[in-house]
Amino acid sequence: MLRERMQYLLDRYFQGICTEEEKQELARGINDLKDDELLKQLVGNSWERFQPTELMPVAVSERIQAAVFPVEEKVRPVWSRKWMAVAASLLLIVSAGLFFIKKPGQLQQKARMAEHTRYKNEVPAGGNKALLTLGDGTVIELDSAANGLLTQQGNARIIKLPNGQLAYEMNDAGSGEVMFNTMRTPRGGEYRLQLPDGSKVWLNAASSITYPNVFTGDTRSVEITGEAYFEVAKDAARPFKVQAGNMKVEVLGTHFNINAYPGEPVIRTTLLEGAVRIQDAIMKPGQQASLAATGQFRVEDDVETDEVMAWKNGFFQFNDADMPTVMRQLENWYDITVTYEGRVPQRSFGGAIQRSLPLSKVLDILEENNVRFKIEGRNITVMK
Repeated sequence: MLRERMQYLLDRYFQGICTEEEKQELARGINDLKDDELLKQLVGNSWERFQPTELMPVAVSERIQAAVFPVEEKVRPVWSRKWMAVAASLLLIVSAGLFFIKKPGQLQQKARMAEHTRYKNEVPAGGNKALLTLGDGTVIELDSAANGLLTQQGNARIIKLPNGQLAYEMNDAGSGEVMFNTMRTPRGGEYRLQLPDGSKVWLNAASSITYPNVFTGDTRSVEITGEAYFEVAKDAARPFKVQAGNMKVEVLGTHFNINAYPGEPVIRTTLLEGAVRIQDAIMKPGQQASLAATGQFRVEDDVETDEVMAWKNGFFQFNDADMPTVMRQLENWYDITVTYEGRVPQRSFGGAIQRSLPLSKVLDILEENNVRFKIEGRNITVMK
């Protein structure tokens, strides 16, 4: 690919106007270009003119680095934050993941063969799905409900926004009665919620949140199961409290993620911004508190927040994850059942994969780590 053509395509990509055909052409060009310094220069030129507003995690950029700029040494080379961000954004060009960038012909042929033999059918990715159960027992299917006003509950108007988010608008003309609602996502679903105080919640698959239609008194309390990310509206006079299993989290205004799935060995709260109090421990950004079923509590420093937040950003991200950890995430997002032929394979997975991909593509990527799968309906078998 000529230098001018590469620059043209990169410019269009960073402006967000690149067509699918142009993305494929750009991906081929990146794969074929042997001059690393030229590629850095071209990408840097486009970056300076058209910086993207949303970036992939740093760990993802390191995988792009390994694919586009391979090195012989085992030690990771050091990149500047700017170049890591540039490389991370390039992941969007190759929608099937980095594992397809080096030998596309061979991998595509392998995928076709797998589809005709071990993959009996396709399983689509999860999406925007949730049920809202009102305080009077009424159940609303949010994914099929029309946009606009869903119902009036006390002095709160419950509205489904065009972007698929549920929001509460307070109306002083209504009754002040407090009623508790529950939003629940199925396996294969996720949803966004704006609480009556303006706090924002992202609910992952197979999760739930119970909250009042209006916050009264001197605290704002909610309860969750599964996984949720919070951006809490600041209100120093009314602390925000989250109950997740046996873990209680208290905040004044902050961004944090809670993973409290029943099948996980511990409940984890990861702080991204602000401060939270858990069991008298004041956490700082970048720390993660974990509470085991045995009652053991600890706080870790400098956790991989990119990995924690990958689900919210549309990715699976694995850093030395074992097979059961990987498959539990796939079970929740694709609404599948996983079984093993014989013993669980001892494998370690690393890297990022888009959650928007159909299941067969994700399994193709995982199979690069010497493991094989079968798809039959929604039953997935990990083969010997």
